[in-house]
Amino acid sequence: MPDIRLIQDTSDFTLIDGMPAGPPQYQIGIDWLLKADGTLDTDQALATAVIVALGTDALADRDDILPDPDSTDRAGWWGDLEAQEIWGGWPIGTKLWLLKRSKIEGPGSERGSTVVRVEQYIRDAVQPFLDRRIASRMEVEAERTGVNAVSATLRLYRGPRLAVELRYEVLWDEIAER
Repeated sequence: MPDIRLIQDTSDFTLIDGMPAGPPQYQIGIDWLLKADGTLDTDQALATAVIVALGTDALADRDDILPDPDSTDRAGWWGDLEAQEIWGGWPIGTKLWLLKRSKIEGPGSERGSTVVRVEQYIRDAVQPFLDRRIASRMEVEAERTGVNAVSATLRLYRGPRLAVELRYEVLWDEIAER
């Protein structure tokens, strides 16, 4: 059964109300795409799977620095626990959530460049598609686009043909440069 096609509404970032003290947090809308006849669109299954992988929080390693120093919640998705054994799946998600309260740091920082970490987290989330030959090649490019923004582009290929291109802008609020 193919995945239902998801689309992202990037026209409006919605502020999440009721969050604990700290920088404001935003969400972006994702919805099912309907065809003109009202049925669910099942085209673009690969794009949908990649959107889910990049929109889901991966389980943090025990030595990862969590965004909330008072929390031990390493996130992750419960469905990953026996995904391999039950349906031959793999852990989904990305560790981009670990950057939620981070400053945008340059290459000289102790933890390394934030831009490089964004690229690596995206690569890690998409690598299972290459390992299982669902896609043949990926390109990930991230760049700092302002004092408080990093943009990333992911291109996924099937053979020589571009199959998926997604663009993301990760925003930081009230940051101080290092």
